[in-house]
Amino acid sequence: MNKHKITAGFIIIGNEILSGRTQDQNLNFLAKNLVEMGIILKDVRVIGDFEDEIIETVNILKSKYDYVFTSGGIGPTHDDITTECIAKTFNQQLILHPLAHEILIKHYGKENVNQARLKMAYLPSNASLLDNPVSSAPGFRIDNVFVMAGVPKIFQAMFMACKKELICGEKIISREIKINLTESSIAQDLTKLQLHYPDIAMGSYPFEGQTSLVFRSSNLNQLNIAINKMIDLIKIINPNENIELS
Repeated sequence: MNKHKITAGFIIIGNEILSGRTQDQNLNFLAKNLVEMGIILKDVRVIGDFEDEIIETVNILKSKYDYVFTSGGIGPTHDDITTECIAKTFNQQLILHPLAHEILIKHYGKENVNQARLKMAYLPSNASLLDNPVSSAPGFRIDNVFVMAGVPKIFQAMFMACKKELICGEKIISREIKINLTESSIAQDLTKLQLHYPDIAMGSYPFEGQTSLVFRSSNLNQLNIAINKMIDLIKIINPNENIELS
């Protein structure tokens, strides 16, 4: 693992997301937290509750990125198949995890742990648990894959548990230039600047008749040079342009 540039992928699993019935809230939370840790979120996939698709997607992402996070499909119902699919991805058997079983009994009481709830204690044989103080049903980790719940409050708690297991990369610094010029008026200059500084992520975002230019990099010196060059280019287009830098 390159400790300077650590990458991640995110798989959002659930037919309810694809149908529009449920609106995902986990992506924004995950992205913000990874940025703070210097981990670059490179890929996000939204897929349904289909075994072949889950297995294929996890296999692709776990070989491309340092970390893979999943949300959804680890509950007690028939369509919660993520855990079983992860086990098949890693060629492992599902076993009744002793600690997960103990946690469920402690939370619900032995008499209330029915077959549906017991399903949540069956994990791949070499999975390590992710603590869930919200509802007790644990998430888990295998290798570089972190499997978490889809419910936002639980997902967030599980991520806090896995955070201590993640290696941080270089801190990504973000700077923003706000101008009154349109995107089209600065597009060509921004494109040329991006080609000159390929290691700096540059984005252009229109809003309310204005344009926001966002520059992101772990190299503060190069970041400042690129920003100053962009400001010079803006002033050539309009010497009186009101530029807000943050």
